[in-house]
Amino acid sequence: MIMEEIEKEKKGYFTNKRMEMVPFVPADCKKILEIGCSEGFFGQILKKERQAEVWGVEIEKSAALRAKENLDFALQGDFFDVESGLPENYFDCAVLNDVIEHFTDPWLLLARVKSHLTSGGYIVSSIPNVRYIGNLMELLIKKDWEYKSDGILDRTHYRFFTEKSIRRLFTASGFTVIRLQGVNPTHSFKVKLLSWATFGFFKDTKYLEFAVVAQLLS
Repeated sequence: MIMEEIEKEKKGYFTNKRMEMVPFVPADCKKILEIGCSEGFFGQILKKERQAEVWGVEIEKSAALRAKENLDFALQGDFFDVESGLPENYFDCAVLNDVIEHFTDPWLLLARVKSHLTSGGYIVSSIPNVRYIGNLMELLIKKDWEYKSDGILDRTHYRFFTEKSIRRLFTASGFTVIRLQGVNPTHSFKVKLLSWATFGFFKDTKYLEFAVVAQLLS
């Protein structure tokens, strides 16, 4: 039963427009770079609600073409290949929703993103939680680690993170983590009971992802 609930939530999550991440973008950020912008719908929301200037980078060609219609600027290609086309010290916020885990070297990624941020600029990111209860059950109960077409064990994921390692990644990269919060929780009563019975030790396992807001150290 719990696995059916989790799978249902995951399918719904991966087809939405990431509205839950909008509040994490600091209100005073007006020049925003979104890496992995897909068709630009998230950035379009920021343009309408925040009157922000939004640039995007998207590796998938058809999605990038659509993003060019929705954003102020959009570059198509791998970030490292096209970043020379981005202005340096220009953006006050970079958004990386479900992106960091797709890079073999996320430390290098953050180092390069830093060069495009203004002093005190922010990174806002959502990162899958490898300790999510659905993933733990597959590992501990099914004794399996099966890569799939989407979700935490997406075949294109190179890195896996917990709440602690997310904080360590940003701290080591020269950022101060000012907000780190679980998002997209499962509402299973069994997960709540497990957390209660273990005095909160498994509290983080109810979140499919973590949202992080990190500020560049001056």
